[in-house]
Amino acid sequence: MSHHDVAIVGAGIAGASLAAELVRHMSVVLIEAEAQPGYHTTGRSNAFWHQTYGGPLVEPLTSASLEPLRSGGFLSARGAITLARDEDEARLEAFMAGFAGHDVKLERWGRNTLVRQIPGLLPEWTAAAYEDGCYDIDVAAYHADVLRTARRGGAVIATSAALNAAKRSGGRWVLEAGGTALTANILVNAAGAWADSVATLAGASPLGIQPYRRTIAQISVDADVRADMPFVIDVNGGFYFKPESGRIWLSPHDETASPPCDAAPDEYDIAVAIDRFERVVDWPVRRVEHSWAGLRSFAPDRLPVYGFDPDRDGFFWCAGQGGFGIQTAPAAAKIASSLISRTAPDESVSEIDPARYAPGRFGG
Repeated sequence: MSHHDVAIVGAGIAGASLAAELVRHMSVVLIEAEAQPGYHTTGRSNAFWHQTYGGPLVEPLTSASLEPLRSGGFLSARGAITLARDEDEARLEAFMAGFAGHDVKLERWGRNTLVRQIPGLLPEWTAAAYEDGCYDIDVAAYHADVLRTARRGGAVIATSAALNAAKRSGGRWVLEAGGTALTANILVNAAGAWADSVATLAGASPLGIQPYRRTIAQISVDADVRADMPFVIDVNGGFYFKPESGRIWLSPHDETASPPCDAAPDEYDIAVAIDRFERVVDWPVRRVEHSWAGLRSFAPDRLPVYGFDPDRDGFFWCAGQGGFGIQTAPAAAKIASSLISRTAPDESVSEIDPARYAPGRFGG
């Protein structure tokens, strides 16, 4: 029976990036239920680094993750437009005011500037907040890189190894995963949509982490769309879209509560996305070429959860990353690694208070 300092459940971006940090200090085994790491949410991401996404309390994690992603060569520049109509004025102002005092580059745009950036924009869309310094993320390359780093550091990566049993005995975890028994001092719950299920299996109280389905459709349109056109998102959260390899990636920005599963797109959600898109631009949709869905999991307060469970010895939460898990992964991994290994936090995250993300905030 093998023994490790830390066993991480889930080899998506959260678990893999944490493993890459932890191997500097501790022995690690990464336990993944699927045959391929990142099969669920990580592999279906919209792949965008958007500094304001997730709100002001997530922004520090996003900002601290910028340099690792950029220096690794995983980013390519693209702006972001938060789009509004006249009746959305108050919401647009509130959105921009929410980041006052943050190092976020937001610029107010009017109709004349918008139509130069989005040709064919329909008349009712009159204002926007433009966010400079956003990026497309090469998610596959980043995920592969942290997995390589973890392996080079000695991490064992076990795929097709669903966690079937987890018991605390003699100050360590006794685990059974994929038919193999192993032990670990610390058990990390980086199981994404299955986070509450893993907690229950390990005898910890669930935190109410709820998965929600998000749909993306790849469409072709009868319009000459610039490849570098900014990412466009509705200030009311009704849609977003961006160019991608000569096509448009489009989402109705849906959040449909779902059990943990291999999510599939719903035809109704795709139809809603197209209907909303056609109310924004006069680009006729030729066809839907491809569609997919993923699960984004949120804690009740919509903030991520990093920290030791206050009531279950040796059980660490790394969950609830919603749709911002990839763009915050480098910073989250550094914070979680310092908490687990009890080492000083990396300078890039030293000013972020991990207590705001601790599981104890839910009061047991």
